[in-house]
Amino acid sequence: MAKVVVGFNKGFKKINGTRKRYRLFKGSAGSGKSVNIAQDFILKLMDPKNKGANLLVVRKIDASNKDSTFAELTAAVERVCGTKWQSYWKVKQSPLELECLITGNKVIFRGMKDVNEREKVKSINFSRGKLTWIWIEEATELQESDVDILDDRLRGLLPNRNLYYQMTFSFNPVSANHWIKRKYFDIEHQDIYTYSSTYLKNRFIDEAYHRRMMLRKEQDPEGYKIYGLGEWGELGGVILSNYSVHDFDIAFERFDSMHHAQDFGFNHANALLTVSFKDGELFVCNEIYVHQMDTNEIIESADKKQIVKSLPMYCDSAEPDRIKMWRDAGYNAIPVHKNQGSVKAQIDILKGLKIHIHPSCVNTIKEIQQWKWKKDPKSGLYRDEPVEVFDDAMAALRYSIEPLRINQEYSNIMLPTIGGWKMKGVNE
Repeated sequence: MAKVVVGFNKGFKKINGTRKRYRLFKGSAGSGKSVNIAQDFILKLMDPKNKGANLLVVRKIDASNKDSTFAELTAAVERVCGTKWQSYWKVKQSPLELECLITGNKVIFRGMKDVNEREKVKSINFSRGKLTWIWIEEATELQESDVDILDDRLRGLLPNRNLYYQMTFSFNPVSANHWIKRKYFDIEHQDIYTYSSTYLKNRFIDEAYHRRMMLRKEQDPEGYKIYGLGEWGELGGVILSNYSVHDFDIAFERFDSMHHAQDFGFNHANALLTVSFKDGELFVCNEIYVHQMDTNEIIESADKKQIVKSLPMYCDSAEPDRIKMWRDAGYNAIPVHKNQGSVKAQIDILKGLKIHIHPSCVNTIKEIQQWKWKKDPKSGLYRDEPVEVFDDAMAALRYSIEPLRINQEYSNIMLPTIGGWKMKGVNE
């Protein structure tokens, strides 16, 4: 094989070389961390000194690996090996898998969405070598218990003195109260190596991206700190804190009511949530969260997910044509009534509810962690107006309580029920 020449950003050199058990790549969007990690693993897996090493790549939702981590690793294979990459790597699409033909080392992909997927991770074995390395992409999507399960998999004697156990985390630091910060960044430990990167130090980024980030800096200074500078999200100004993320049964029968809510989008996300009520508490059960898909494609995706068509679907009233398309497809799409003060009214209702979010709703979780009030640049005080960036799932969440908002004057005596809403003492 010819001498490999692969481009790296200099800032990643030390963390790429560390053998500490935990290495954490915290960074802004466009900082190059995922590209760097993919190239680093491909080179290490091809090194004969690392024979017997195997890599497990994890995201909360297994299906999201295909267009993210798997795509990054296969692109890295082509950069490293050139046009003759098939002489050095075997790539499988179903299930996703890479195997180095030089060393026999493998890469496999998994999710941690539910109990079944977590149990499958516990039983992973390789015909040659051991599981030595784990890469967790979008690590803030995972719960601490998910990572503990993965951490327990890295144990036992290794077949090669050169090998070592290591977990690699890559993520945007969406919230300063995230467990990752507490567990790995707020302490000093000999087994932990952390590194922060930004798009400003990525020598491969284009000028158009720089202009885009400058625009975001002007429009959303708080969001720019996270997605531009890779800083932990501030605790101040967060709109909702009355939520918890945990597993729960999303079966229709266990709830008092269930319906859908949708915020339309194309370049920004199109968010479709399925929500339920039980004993006056709100449960976010499912999400479809996509970019650059037209309405017919999203409807097709909803059909495949077997979204119940007869349930009410509260939608952004600004796009009646899209609502008609959903109705023509058999869905019970209903426009949300917008008027002055409706956004604030929706938020007030949400703040008064206990909100439960299923761990599979990763984009809803990301958004709710950083959904904030706008800050007055002069006074430094927060205004009763949410930042309108990265809030598509939050818009759908607002629409989801439309029945409560419409009947706000009765909200203290209303109960959710399957197929609609009833008043206490009237229809019981």
